[in-house]
Amino acid sequence: MAVRAGFAETDITPPIGTMKIGWMKILVSERVLDPLFARAAVVESEGARVAFIQLDTLSVRWTQVSEIRRRIAETYGFPGENVMVAATHNHAGPAVANCGDVRRDDAYVVTMINKIVSMFGDALGNLRQAELGFGSCFEFMVGHNRRVIMRDGTVRTHGTFEDPNALCLEGPIDPEVFVMVAREVGGGLLGAIVNFACHPAHHGGGTDLSGGFPGVLARIMKRRGVPVTLFLDGASGNITTLDPTRANADLSKEEAGARLADDVSRALVGMQFSSNIKIGSSSRTIRLPFRNVTREEAEGRVRGAQRFIDSAIYDREMPRVLDRIRRMGTQPAEVQVIRIGGYAFAGIPAEYFVQLGLRIKEQAYPVHALIVGQANGMVGYVPHREAFLRGGYETTLCDGSRLAPEAGDLLADCAVQMIRDSDA
Repeated sequence: MAVRAGFAETDITPPIGTMKIGWMKILVSERVLDPLFARAAVVESEGARVAFIQLDTLSVRWTQVSEIRRRIAETYGFPGENVMVAATHNHAGPAVANCGDVRRDDAYVVTMINKIVSMFGDALGNLRQAELGFGSCFEFMVGHNRRVIMRDGTVRTHGTFEDPNALCLEGPIDPEVFVMVAREVGGGLLGAIVNFACHPAHHGGGTDLSGGFPGVLARIMKRRGVPVTLFLDGASGNITTLDPTRANADLSKEEAGARLADDVSRALVGMQFSSNIKIGSSSRTIRLPFRNVTREEAEGRVRGAQRFIDSAIYDREMPRVLDRIRRMGTQPAEVQVIRIGGYAFAGIPAEYFVQLGLRIKEQAYPVHALIVGQANGMVGYVPHREAFLRGGYETTLCDGSRLAPEAGDLLADCAVQMIRDSDA
């Protein structure tokens, strides 16, 4: 089989003065620490074509994904439905969506989409006869489960064991650093895709703009001979760089990015490359139930409720949340699976809990499954079912957490079945 691969990137740094997103409160950008990028990878084999687009943003809305796919199809004749668009969940980026008191910057979104479509053309122009290599290693120092179970059975998100009432961590991490690399036949490396589960939350609470540790990773890999490195975040809804076992000691974005770059370099050692690879893409849209909201939940008074930043922000947005639940009835969510050889990238439009991502990986075996969070839309936090019994920030009702406890399993069931179908 003849494989072709092409990569490209473009600067999508917003202008100073653009509203930031990710902390729910009004934050206006005042400085650029490092640029934000959109990156693309295109793979072709035996007439089939798939692509990934990575954005250094908190999220991407389904309407934005639809517009990107439509314009790519119309401009380049590329099958838009075979494009996965995923945000890194960068907290230090622009307001691409409404979030708490923050309103979406529509002018920025238009500019961003224009740049993405143009960049995709560059990736197509960069297509070369290629071989693909795959590898993975394990990283235990970058990502940490941020949910601490207390002695009363509730959870404190970003709790620590300095608290005498702390009992244990609620769950695991996903330590896999997965790497897919393309190299030109008879030439050098063309680009890479890196998949790892961890929140890029650095500089989220201030007025600085930054691409976070995914940007650091890409810059280091460029110095090491990889021209473009896409970072696809995994099931990281409850995983951050803050370590509760060390009083929430944090790696800087530079330290986290450097560790991941070393992991990628380690995975490259001895990597086997092949051009005999089958690819494909499929997607399904399912309907997810909203939770049945009680007065106590709407007021943030249920057991384990943990409102973030300012409770008044929740009170101000609650009428919109309740109206949305009544008006929509259910939440549509696209699950996409892109197969590349023996690997399946499952795109989930959520801040998906690691327990659910690990479940997909286990149940998809013998296919090697990878989870791509914040992909093709955003339905908010999707914790595993047991998390709702304990509470914590991620389960507390707000616009970013409104789905029923069974939503995570419905997404997992769909992804596993799609991966099995793609392997038939």
